[in-house]
Amino acid sequence: MSYPQPAPPRRPAVVLSAAVVLLVMAVGALAYTVIDLVVLRGTIDAFRSAARDTSAGQQEIDDVVTLLRASALLSAVVAALSAPVLAGLALGLLAGRNGVRVATWVVSGLGLLAGCCSVAVLVGERAAPLRLGADERALAELLGLVGDAYPSWWIPLNAGLSVAQGLGYLVVASLLALPAANIWFGRRHSTAPPVPPTFTSAPHQPMSPYPPR
Repeated sequence: MSYPQPAPPRRPAVVLSAAVVLLVMAVGALAYTVIDLVVLRGTIDAFRSAARDTSAGQQEIDDVVTLLRASALLSAVVAALSAPVLAGLALGLLAGRNGVRVATWVVSGLGLLAGCCSVAVLVGERAAPLRLGADERALAELLGLVGDAYPSWWIPLNAGLSVAQGLGYLVVASLLALPAANIWFGRRHSTAPPVPPTFTSAPHQPMSPYPPR
């Protein structure tokens, strides 16, 4: 005997919107990875050209270049790894997995914290530049050239992306906490196939050939 399966509840718009935001952020992370690597070469060339007019030696210039290259590569790797994570979270949300929703909240909290830290670092560098002693004049000159070596639009772009990243995570976390999302994920979590009824019969008792006394 077959039993009709209950129709799946309709995916609410808030869950779909959260998944779309995550997918957009994943695409943005991949785009940032490509742009970061493309900008790196021109930045290093511009820095080396400007560093020739300072009192720094070749070893000091190479050390700063290594720092620039390592910082850019680290940012690119983090962005590249975050893209599949965000895409996976979006697909898990569309599938109605409540565990993925919890994981999305955790990632959103970490991402919001990272975005705030990035903005704070950028603002701090502009408001209070690093000051070194007189014996480190050459290093101070080199560090002062780092910001000018990047394209004029690079630092504003990073600041804008950090703000957008924080807002994106905040929007996703808020959408998944709305009542419509709670109801939908709760139903998906508690849905179970119907259990068919079972019939039991009394065990067969053989008839005795002797009349009861």
